[in-house]
Amino acid sequence: MNDFYENPAVPVASGVARSSRQARILAEALAASAANAAPGAPATILDIGCGDGSAAAVAARFLAGHRLVGVDWSQDALRRATTRVPYVVRGELSGGGLPFADASADAVLFSEVIEHLVDPDSALDELRRVLRPGGHLMLSTPNLAAWYNRGLLLAGIQPVFSEVSMRRIHGRPGSQVVGHLRLSTARALRGLVGASGFEVVSLAGAPFHGVPRALRPLDRAACRIPSLASILLLHARRPLADAPRPHGPGHDRRSKV
Repeated sequence: MNDFYENPAVPVASGVARSSRQARILAEALAASAANAAPGAPATILDIGCGDGSAAAVAARFLAGHRLVGVDWSQDALRRATTRVPYVVRGELSGGGLPFADASADAVLFSEVIEHLVDPDSALDELRRVLRPGGHLMLSTPNLAAWYNRGLLLAGIQPVFSEVSMRRIHGRPGSQVVGHLRLSTARALRGLVGASGFEVVSLAGAPFHGVPRALRPLDRAACRIPSLASILLLHARRPLADAPRPHGPGHDRRSKV
């Protein structure tokens, strides 16, 4: 896995449409939070799994005045992200956890990361730890039940986004291995995030940049029904009245961002 994600040929960026939609939702949520609170410091937003920083650069257009911090495990990705993100930090969602104190972030962008993880439950626990009560989680992930995947399965073809090998594509459209280990439907994603102690605020759809040009109007139309969309955009919050969960053995508090 280390060799795979440190390989410069492995894609670490997602589509502009998804990044823009996600950033707009977060900007509106932060504005609503600010309207109901006393003026304070700019919000701290962690882009966890920032890749080459391209998604953070798109998000920054909608999040002016806030502090955006890129976090990734891959040193190669972070080297590229430094040209697009003012602050970058190496961190991981396993082992020692993220290098941030409890309740130190106002929002987390978690874009096309969860499908790459062996243990998404522990990852969500860690995101919940670093978010302040009332903080926002903006999660995006490919939809196993996207409109075209339903047709592919009926035809006996491996769904788009799913992979059976880390070396090459077998049985599905496309030619690029991207390291997906887990995929979810809209219903499953809601259940997973809710079971991890978050309040699900909304679920929206976004198009996939890899859809053939002739089918892109249909893909955009499918976004009106999130359960059919290519990409799932989930907005959740850490509850305001949220008691901290006990950390695992050896889990110490981290310095504030």
